[in-house]
Amino acid sequence: MANEKNTIEKSPRSLDLALRPVDWAEYVGQPSIKENLRILLTAAKGRNHQPEHVLLYGPPGLGKTTLAHLMTKEIGASLRATSGPAIERVGDLASILTNLSSGDVLFIDEIHRLNRTIEEVLYPAMESGVLDIVIGKGPSARTVQLELPPFTLIAATTRISMLSAPLRSRFSGGTFRLVYYSDSEIAEILKRSAKILGIKVDDESINEIASRSRATPRTANYLLKRCRDFAEVNEEPLNLKTVKKALALLEIDEGGLNQTDRDILTIVVEKFGGGPVGLKTIAASLSEEEATIEEVHEPYLMQLGLLERTPRGRAVTKKGYEHIGSDAPRSQQSLI
Repeated sequence: MANEKNTIEKSPRSLDLALRPVDWAEYVGQPSIKENLRILLTAAKGRNHQPEHVLLYGPPGLGKTTLAHLMTKEIGASLRATSGPAIERVGDLASILTNLSSGDVLFIDEIHRLNRTIEEVLYPAMESGVLDIVIGKGPSARTVQLELPPFTLIAATTRISMLSAPLRSRFSGGTFRLVYYSDSEIAEILKRSAKILGIKVDDESINEIASRSRATPRTANYLLKRCRDFAEVNEEPLNLKTVKKALALLEIDEGGLNQTDRDILTIVVEKFGGGPVGLKTIAASLSEEEATIEEVHEPYLMQLGLLERTPRGRAVTKKGYEHIGSDAPRSQQSLI
């Protein structure tokens, strides 16, 4: 056991895999999705059928890949994993599909990054279990249809709106949206992770990390590992005081906001009177990309009620003013 732990500790990749739940009982949160998937898989096994295709979507770090692994284990299948960006040509997808064995699960992460031409190859593969290949060019071109072994496609995406309607409609097993976790669920995940990592930490410290984890298990595990590192390097016990010092060094405040999150609120308040102000203007003021602000920082600020989107641009709410220690003007008093 000691040798196994040392092997895990030496490899960050193995460490992340070690923290991943290995059965349904260890998977915390998403109760509705877990129950729906349990029924889908149990019914398919009872009929001796291949489970239907499933689409999982939601913000990064909520457990989409973990669910794919658990579903595969539940039906006793082999998992073939790839990602949208890795499939650059139709031939890449054709090679993956023709190398599947009967009963395999194909997991495609970030499926929204497939181009439309490749998507069209997936339609008959998902619906009819065949692969249409065009041989030759011009008038002499002909289509050859290859029959594929039964397989289940599990796809994950953070941008479901970028999937075409025909592709979304072919996930006959269901489309499931993963939601953010509660602090108590994050704390439960952290306790399990601490046990695997061999970290001695009290409940008060666990709850402190959980409250700053942006309701995301991946972020929670990241913060736990960094707090452990801080305690080891400074030869301090991993208690509440040490956790607060480690998170302060990481510039993570009590609400889970990082420095860029706070900079967005501060710039909108101090330079633009609290808004509304356009995304391009905010990005230029921060020297940051618009997509980074819109996809990484805004969702959490809006989830906490610190920022809102209006037809005229972004505006800081009264709660947002309070978070950065500023007094809201009367025009903002009515905002949450």
